[in-house]
Amino acid sequence: MLDKIVEQSLEAATRVSGYVKWFDPAKGFGFLVSDTGGPDILLHANVLRNYGQGSVADGARIDVVVQTTGRGLQAVEVLEIAPPDTADVAPLEEFSGVAPEVIAAATLEPARVKWFDKAKGFGFANVYGRSEDVFIHVEVLRRSGLSDLLPGEALALRAIDSTRGRMAVEVLAWESGLE
Repeated sequence: MLDKIVEQSLEAATRVSGYVKWFDPAKGFGFLVSDTGGPDILLHANVLRNYGQGSVADGARIDVVVQTTGRGLQAVEVLEIAPPDTADVAPLEEFSGVAPEVIAAATLEPARVKWFDKAKGFGFANVYGRSEDVFIHVEVLRRSGLSDLLPGEALALRAIDSTRGRMAVEVLAWESGLE
């Protein structure tokens, strides 16, 4: 009997591409909008964590597996996330004096979040094996496809040396750094 239920559930699963309408890590859920229209799709924090992320930026592109439940459409697996389009957004002031080649050449480093305050718009992480903190600006986080970080969260980041110290130029989920 259970095998039949699981089989029916898998048959009802559909791949959907769309974007993140909003996601609130404190509430533990958010909603997606399909490219083909229709009702909003619930994205629970546990499904996002199974993908290796604790948050996702509003407007990020996302591919998910969706099932119909008694409460509507719900994402059951995240397949891919791409950061929101930032083509029309001005570059960050902190990076204005840094050559694009320097940013592109920054190596991916394993790190752990020390603290991050979304309301203040910044936080810090510690890179393994280094003593200095890395500054993380909320806009860098958003451009990387994330919306928030939790203390102790493992991540991968690219950082550059600036006049203010080390600054993250890209922040990725830990699993992204393993590929």
